Amino acid sequence: MKTDKAVVLAAGRGTRMRELTSDLPKPMIEVRGKPVLQHIVEGLRDAGAREFLIIVGYRADAVQNFFGDGSRYNINIQYATQVVQDGTGRVVDLARNFASDSPFVLSYGDILVDPANYKLLLNLPQDVEAIISVTRGEDVSKGGAVFLNKEMELVDLREKSKPGGPTSPWYNAGIYTFRPSIFEFTAKLKPSPRGEYELTDAIRDLAQSGKKVKALELASEWADVRDPEILARLNQ
Repeated sequence: MKTDKAVVLAAGRGTRMRELTSDLPKPMIEVRGKPVLQHIVEGLRDAGAREFLIIVGYRADAVQNFFGDGSRYNINIQYATQVVQDGTGRVVDLARNFASDSPFVLSYGDILVDPANYKLLLNLPQDVEAIISVTRGEDVSKGGAVFLNKEMELVDLREKSKPGGPTSPWYNAGIYTFRPSIFEFTAKLKPSPRGEYELTDAIRDLAQSGKKVKALELASEWADVRDPEILARLNQ
């Protein structure tokens, strides 16, 4: 089933970027001459997304002034504001009305991928409840370790694995496709040890409820623009 809906999370400041984000939210930092968020929006648009919800927070004006209603990109953009920074699980709830009864792609606003991947994410097979994108070769102690079976279906998902704990070659790459069923699981979230409502807990609960969550290994380039070092490397 194809969807034309995309939700992009662009509410965070990105404190690791230091002075680079004193006036801009992290997704508006430029990579190769344009904001990360523009790479994401254009990539999703070229793959077939037409309806966008951008979730803003810190320096929301910088995002809204840049993208407006989306007409110059031939898309429709709505905005929602994350008032309290209490985790990615709560943010997804802001997309409930936008999604209505349709599937949607969700991307973090600081993840750069080869745009060819977006076409696969916008196409959700009938028997699959959600897609989680994964990549290899990342340090799973910095993000989510994704545990899969032989069919590339999600079995478990652990945030920032501790040394000596279970590990996996698969790293959560930060782009997903959901059906509206995800909202049943975000609604039930309890705060994690970090005091945040984690989207990954809802995805694990969805998979462990017997629904099929399929992993998609992203092809070629993937970058989480999380600190000045990565930014410098991308802009070389």
